[in-house]
Amino acid sequence: MVVFPNCKINIGLDILEKRADGFHNLETVFYPVPWMDILEIIPSEKEEFIFEGNAIDCPLNDNLCYKAYQLLKNDFSIPAITLFLYKNIPSGAGLGGGSADAAFTLTTLNQLFSLKIDDEKLQQYVSKLGSDCAFFIKNKPVFASGKGNIFSETDLNLQGYYLLIVKPQIHVSTADAYQMITPEFPKIYLKEAIKKPISEWKSCIKNDFESPVFTRHPKLEIIKNKIYSLGAKYATMSGSGSAIYGLFENKIDFKKEFPSEISWMKQL
Repeated sequence: MVVFPNCKINIGLDILEKRADGFHNLETVFYPVPWMDILEIIPSEKEEFIFEGNAIDCPLNDNLCYKAYQLLKNDFSIPAITLFLYKNIPSGAGLGGGSADAAFTLTTLNQLFSLKIDDEKLQQYVSKLGSDCAFFIKNKPVFASGKGNIFSETDLNLQGYYLLIVKPQIHVSTADAYQMITPEFPKIYLKEAIKKPISEWKSCIKNDFESPVFTRHPKLEIIKNKIYSLGAKYATMSGSGSAIYGLFENKIDFKKEFPSEISWMKQL
């Protein structure tokens, strides 16, 4: 069975406070994006995991697809599999590519072996692997709170806009990014700000990671400003970075503007 795990962008990211468990309470909007990996799973006589495309820099035991398979194997009688993953989505970008691969591994195993696990239970499984993994089970725009794992519906619709994503050769550690953050409650809460016209988002929707991450990696701010100069209605960093995205009303010739970065553009 072949499926196509997609990534996401964060629209706004407010880090509100540190929790007693060491995590942070936050508010953000997760929005699905049609930049996709290729995932194939077939029953096999022995376990085999094959990864191609963009490099996945971790041992197999730490790979989220492998971990997702082991979660279900512990609770269900499923055979060995051959899993092939071709990575198009860049890693370490704040786009949730690895989380999507984990979620799609679970949903594909569920369908392939007729396990009849409902969405709520699948979300519980995949949440063990990462706070944003559960988003990819239903894969629809949501307002996320808590650790990024409590979802409520949003009617936000970006259909018709062109989305540009630029990923430079910069790695941002999420753990390091959190250490640089001073949590605070926003002046305008995201649930209200997101209702404003996109042309007004620049003044009221922010990503709290931007300021400290841009200080450490000034090139990211240069990329953001360049995206605005090209006519974006809104531009920001996704997650803890290092991908920067912009929303445009019209398609632009982006390849010549970012020759040394991974870049992608498509109409939503």
